Amino acid sequence: MGKRLLQSERNAELLIEVLRSLVAEHKIKLHDFVIMPDHVHLLVEIDSGMTIEKAMQFIKGRFSHRLTQEFGHKGEVWQRGFTEVQVMNREDFDAHRAYIAENPVKAGLAISAEEYPYCFCSLARKKVAIGSS
Repeated sequence: MGKRLLQSERNAELLIEVLRSLVAEHKIKLHDFVIMPDHVHLLVEIDSGMTIEKAMQFIKGRFSHRLTQEFGHKGEVWQRGFTEVQVMNREDFDAHRAYIAENPVKAGLAISAEEYPYCFCSLARKKVAIGSS
């Protein structure tokens, strides 16, 4: 992404909304994510009828469109391409989840993964708290 476009709460929450909508539409299965100020890490599963390129096109395209339509953003949002790693087994899956969770801690944005607001584990914690109140 380059620019720190995702550092604002508004933009990070918009990306979360986009991810939720794509999950609700069964376009992707989202196992984990973290939104950093200038990039995002996603652990997604796609069906056999979908390619990772198409899934990323949905994510990047929908976010860019909404950012432009709702907030008047002008200019490029995403850098070209993306980096993909194929997860081969449970050990690999767990290692990627740990890497994603620790990203804001390593970057000095949070003391613990649970306290960083723009990640899967933080949203899961909030959902549990709401459900138990």
